[in-house]
Amino acid sequence: MFPLKDAEMGAFTFFASALPHDVCGSNGLPLTPNSIKILGRFQILKTITHPRLCQYVDISRGKHERLVVVAEHCERSLEDLLREGKPVRYPSYLAPEVIAQGIFKTSDHVPSEKPLPSGPKSDVWSLGIILFELCVGRKLFQSLDISERLKFLLTLDCVDDTIIVLAEEHGCLDIIKELPETVIDLLKKCLTFHPSKRPTPDELMQDNVFSEVLPLYPPFIKPASLFSSSLRCADLTLPEDISQLCEDINSDYLAERSIEEVYYLWCLAGGDLEKELVNKEIIRSKPPICTLPNFLFEDGESFGQGRDRSSLLDDTTVTLSLCQLRNRLKDVGGEAFYPLLEDDQSNLPHSNSNNELSAAATLPLIIRERDTEYQLNRIILFDRLLKAYPYKKNQIWKEARVDIPPLMRGLTWAALLGVEGAIHAKYDAIDKDTPIPTDRQIEVDIPRCHQYDELLSSPEGHAKFRRVLKAWVVSHPDLVYWQGLDSLCAPFLYLNFNNEALAYACMSAFIPKYLYNFFLKDNSHVIQEYLTVFSQMIAFHDPELSNHLNEIGFIPDLYAIPWFLTMFTHVFPLHKIFHLWDTLLLGNSSFPFCIGVAILQQLRDRLLANGFNECILLFSDLPEIDIERCVRESINLFCWTPKSATYRQHAQPPKPTSDSSGVRSSTPYFPTECPDPPKTDLSRESIPLNDLKSEVSPRISAEDLIDLCELTVTGHFKTPTKKTKSSKPKLLVVDIRNSEDFVRGHISGSINIPFSTAFTAEGELTQGPYTAMLQSFKGKVIVIVGNVAKHTAVFAAHLVKMKYPRICILDGGINKIKPTGLLTVPSPQI
Repeated sequence: MFPLKDAEMGAFTFFASALPHDVCGSNGLPLTPNSIKILGRFQILKTITHPRLCQYVDISRGKHERLVVVAEHCERSLEDLLREGKPVRYPSYLAPEVIAQGIFKTSDHVPSEKPLPSGPKSDVWSLGIILFELCVGRKLFQSLDISERLKFLLTLDCVDDTIIVLAEEHGCLDIIKELPETVIDLLKKCLTFHPSKRPTPDELMQDNVFSEVLPLYPPFIKPASLFSSSLRCADLTLPEDISQLCEDINSDYLAERSIEEVYYLWCLAGGDLEKELVNKEIIRSKPPICTLPNFLFEDGESFGQGRDRSSLLDDTTVTLSLCQLRNRLKDVGGEAFYPLLEDDQSNLPHSNSNNELSAAATLPLIIRERDTEYQLNRIILFDRLLKAYPYKKNQIWKEARVDIPPLMRGLTWAALLGVEGAIHAKYDAIDKDTPIPTDRQIEVDIPRCHQYDELLSSPEGHAKFRRVLKAWVVSHPDLVYWQGLDSLCAPFLYLNFNNEALAYACMSAFIPKYLYNFFLKDNSHVIQEYLTVFSQMIAFHDPELSNHLNEIGFIPDLYAIPWFLTMFTHVFPLHKIFHLWDTLLLGNSSFPFCIGVAILQQLRDRLLANGFNECILLFSDLPEIDIERCVRESINLFCWTPKSATYRQHAQPPKPTSDSSGVRSSTPYFPTECPDPPKTDLSRESIPLNDLKSEVSPRISAEDLIDLCELTVTGHFKTPTKKTKSSKPKLLVVDIRNSEDFVRGHISGSINIPFSTAFTAEGELTQGPYTAMLQSFKGKVIVIVGNVAKHTAVFAAHLVKMKYPRICILDGGINKIKPTGLLTVPSPQI
C-alpha cells in the first residue's frame, strides 16, 4: 500500500440484508450470512492500488449484519468544487443497465450465479455524469426524488441526443453549446445508452481530448512483489541532488508509513470503529424493550414494529482521528523509522531495536503484540528486512527468534520457508479447473475447516481453499489428498488471502520439510515410524508419564495422528497456531515431537490420575492449552534432545551443506536456520520398524555422543582429550559390557555397570561403586553403550521403568566408536 501522506482514514457503515434463520442450503448447512459473503468479496478491493485511487484498508463485521468499511479518505472531493454541504447521491450516477437489473437476490450454494451488469462500461457512464456536472457547474436530478431519477434515466433510451435532453432538463443548454466540440464528443461517448455501443475505458483513453492531458500523468507501474522473478529495484531512481532529497523528507514520519500500517497501529492505540461511528451518531442504539414487536406468530413472523431508521443506508464517511495514535508515538524518534541494517556476525540472539524496546522484548508475547510503540519498531524493522530478502535472510531468522509482528507474519513465514522465484507464474500455470477424483472430498472438508473464522467461512474463502488445495494435489502427482490437508492450508490462506500463489508456495515448502511423504497413498510406514519416535520422546523426557500411558494402553496411535498430520491445525484455533508456528518454522522436522510432549505435560496430572477410558474422553474434547507455555517448554525440550534421537529413515533427505560435521551449534535455540544434519559415517543407521518399536528409549548417533562428551582428537588413534572450554558434563556414558572389555578400551569419563549383574530379580538396580554416580546424573542425558543391541535396549528400559529421564542408546554400540580412536585405556597401576 502507498504511504498515508496528506490523506486521512475514514469509515462508513451499512447493513447487509438479513437471511431467514430457518432455511438451509442444498448441503443441509445454514445459509451463509450476506455480511460474510460481502466480507469475503471485499478483500480483493484491498489489492487495488493506484496513486489516483483511494485505498481500501479493512472491513469489519458487527452485530445484526452491520459492516464497517475503512478506506483512505480525502476531506475535499469533486462535490466540493460544485457546492458545499451535501453528500453524493449514488443512484444518480448508476448506468441504465444497472438500474434495469434491479435487485438480484442470489440463493446460497448455487454453482453459477447470474452475472451482474455492473462493470467497466458502467463506470464509463458514471464518469460521463460526473464530467457533465463539472462542465455545467451543478448537480443533476436534485429536483427529483430517487424513484423519479431512476425512471428518467431509463427513458433516455427513447431520445436521440442524451446530452441535449439532460441539458434541457436542467436549464443549462446554453452552457453545453459553449463547450468545445471535443468535450461534447467525449460526453456523448460516455453517455451512450446501450452498453454494447459504449466504449470501454481503454477505448475512451484514445479520445483526442486526452492527447494533451496524458503526458502530464506518467503511467503508473505497480511495484514488483516481494516474491517474483522480476527485479524489485529495476525502476529505482534517485534525484541528482541528494541534499534536496534530505530536504524533501517529511518530518511527519508516521505519514510516510503505509495506510495499512497506520490503521493497524491506530487499532493498537485504542482506536474503535464502532465508537467513532456512535460519537458521530451514525450508529444509534435503542433500548431493547423498544424493539419488541406488538404481535408475534409461532413461526417467528412479527408485526407492529416499524423499521428502525438507523438501519437505513447512510453514506456519511467519518474521519478517523489520529491524535491518540500520534500522542502514543510522540516520544518515538525519527531514527526509529529508518533503522540501520548492519550485518551481525555473532551467533547470539540480536535485535536492532533500542534499549527500551529490548526490555519490552522480555514481556509476555501477548503484551508485546498489543504495545503500540513496540509493534511500530518491529513492523518497520521487518518491513526493511523483508525488502532486502533473500540477502537479509539470516537477520530475518534472528529477529523472528525474538517475535514476529502479526502484520508481517505472512511474508515472514514465506521468507523462513525459503520461498523464492516466480511463484505467481508457477501457480497460474497449474490447472485448477479440470475435475479430479478428490474434488468431492475437498468439497466435503472445506465447510468444516476453521469455519468459526468469518473470512475462511465466506464463499470467497471456500473458493480460494478449493483452488489452492487442487493446485497442490495436481502439482504433486506422487502424493494424494488426505483429510487434514485443508486444515494445513488454513493458516497460509488466512495470512495470504489475497495472494493464493504465496499461500500455495508456502504450503508446498512446508509439507516436505515437516511432513515428508505423509501424503503418500500408502503412508502407514511413515506414520508408524513417526509415532514410534514420538513414543520414545515421551519416554526420554517424561518416563513416569510414558510408563503410565503404556500400562493403560493409551498409545499415540489413538490421539496423535491428527496432531502431526495437520501440524496441530486440527486441534488448535488459528490464533494459537500463529504463535505455535512462529516457533515451529524456526526449528527442523524434529521440533513437532517436542510440541507433542509439551502438550502432554500440560495434561500430565489428569493423565496420570486417569485410566484408558477417561484419557479417551479427555482427548475427544482437548482441554484448553496454554500455547505460550507450550512454546516455551517445546524450546526447552528441543534443546535437551540430542539431534539424532529423532532420526527417521522416512524423513526428508538432508540438503548438502558446506559443514559436513552435522553437529548442532552450541548456541541454544535455533541460532539460524536449523536444518536436519547430513549423513556421515558416524550417523545413525536405519533399523527395521519392528526393532524400533521394541526399544523404549531413542538411539543417538556416535557423532552426537562425541559432541556431547566434548571430545576431540589430537592425532590419528591417539588419546582423546576434553575440549578446552569449561562446562559441566552434559551427559553420563554408562558402559554395560563386562569389566574385562571395559578395561581394554572405553569412552573417556564413562562408568562401567555390567549388564549381567546390573539388576536384581525384582528389577531394582544392584548397588555398586557407580550407583551413586548414576543417581547423581538423574535428569541429565544418560547414554547406554554396549556391544549387544538387545542388552542396551533392555538396560535402558529398566532405567525408564525406574523413572530415569533422558535415557538413550548409542546406535551401533561401542563398535561404532572404535574406528574413531576415541577409546581410552586406563594407565597401568604400579
